[in-house]
Amino acid sequence: MSDYAITFDLIDSDNDGRISAVELVRLMEVLGQPITLEAAQAGVQRLDKDGDGLIDVEEFGSFLKP
Repeated sequence: MSDYAITFDLIDSDNDGRISAVELVRLMEVLGQPITLEAAQAGVQRLDKDGDGLIDVEEFGSFLKP
């Protein structure tokens, strides 16, 4: 399993194979950098290549790969 897949699994708190804006908000709260739901939705939209409103592991990996 790649490092980004391990990180993805940590963020995907409901284990559905996708990261939602709500999960992103929770992550940022835990990291001490709270963001609004609207900011999280904008972030998800930037990474969401298939237009389903969620980030899957491939989209996440594409974002993290150099």
